[in-house]
Amino acid sequence: MTIAFESPDQPDVIALIADLDAYQDTLYPPESRHVLDIASLKQSNVLFAVARDSEGKAIGCGAIVLNPDFGELKRMYVSPRGRGQGVARKLMAMLESRAIEWGCKSLKLETGPYQHEALALYASAGYERRGPFGDYADDPLSVFMQKHIVA
Repeated sequence: MTIAFESPDQPDVIALIADLDAYQDTLYPPESRHVLDIASLKQSNVLFAVARDSEGKAIGCGAIVLNPDFGELKRMYVSPRGRGQGVARKLMAMLESRAIEWGCKSLKLETGPYQHEALALYASAGYERRGPFGDYADDPLSVFMQKHIVA
């Protein structure tokens, strides 16, 4: 497996993100889904990482949107065939490391209460629950978390 910072507008990465969207469509109504499209993921303040298997196929991705005061973890996803191999942890570690290099001191995220594996992963990686941040409204279908990161 390899992980690298790549452009999100590649066919296999677009398909991976479409799988994530289809999965979330089964869990939450549109008004409770706070996603970034491909164009947003290509902005200069976004770090976008892709995990690829030994055949070079995209099996996971994640992004951090760098804001003036914090970074926001977005679009974390590992395909079913990539799960159980530590892909999500490695993606998060690489994203966090690069965010630190950019001077980021804390990371925040919004996820949903029905994504039990994601909640467990984030908690085990040091993220703690908090209230809404940024433009997010308080929503029973949102769970907000944060982690302080330092060099």
